[in-house]
Amino acid sequence: MTTRQHDTTIYEQIQASDRFQELRRKFRNWTFPATVAFLAWYLLYVILSGVARDFMSAKVLGNINVALIFGLLQFVSTFLIAWAYSRHAATKLDPIADELRHEVEEKSR
Repeated sequence: MTTRQHDTTIYEQIQASDRFQELRRKFRNWTFPATVAFLAWYLLYVILSGVARDFMSAKVLGNINVALIFGLLQFVSTFLIAWAYSRHAATKLDPIADELRHEVEEKSR
């Protein structure tokens, strides 16, 4: 029985490179904490809605209560996270991704 040696593809070489690993690290270092923070904020809203009904139904201004404000803040936080990620990607991730893309294009010619 003979063993056949595996020739690594350009994509496997890029994946093993330090720059690609840096790109993954920068992505994960931003994405995972942001996801955990948003999910915790969302779960707080859900839990308070079920457990602290008096607090959530407290009127703030006219017929506007705490639950409505928290619900609207869910939308605001979603847009803020999307905006912050867009900035992070443009400044930290895209330059490395562009560099890797150019490297792949040069090697595949």
